[in-house]
Amino acid sequence: MSEKAIEALRLGLPVVLPFDTVYGLAAEPYSAESTRRLYALKGRPETQPTALVAADLELVLELVPELRGRAAALAGALLPGPLTLVVPNPARRFPWVTGVNPGAIGIRVPELEGPGRDVLDQVGVVVATSANRPGEPDPRRLDEVPEEIRAAAGALVDAGALPGTPSTVVDLSGVEPRILREGAVPAADVMRRLDAAVRST
Repeated sequence: MSEKAIEALRLGLPVVLPFDTVYGLAAEPYSAESTRRLYALKGRPETQPTALVAADLELVLELVPELRGRAAALAGALLPGPLTLVVPNPARRFPWVTGVNPGAIGIRVPELEGPGRDVLDQVGVVVATSANRPGEPDPRRLDEVPEEIRAAAGALVDAGALPGTPSTVVDLSGVEPRILREGAVPAADVMRRLDAAVRST
């Protein structure tokens, strides 16, 4: 199961993977074409951003080295976990995942076990979004992923029932952190952890 997903990702095909929140639609991040396939399968406009999901924060810092410093310290206070962070992207890396704002990029480092962890450990990083149609419920189980997405994906990885609450989205690209979407981690907990990180620097 995991091996088929790894092979499909390396071939540039989108796959359905379990994350620490909901089932996601993932693709390899290094080519614009792979990301376009993901967007087309989800039915998502390319003007909307999608996050890089990495096995660990150090890998994110290798991909976007400009984050080292304040942004990395703030990210380290929150990750790994069920959060998506919008961070500065001054070198405009991975423009095919940033939507209309190439100066910022979304990152995730999920807390994973089982087959989802196996895949992410092998490939290192993917671009991923929830495996649903825009505006539809986030899939907690593989059979809740729309049939047309499951049928067209290069591979499906089943990890049973997931928590079902999407990630909390935190914007760290400006002067002050902002909660863009409250999800799996309460906003108050996010701000407390960020305040502690700022005081310790």
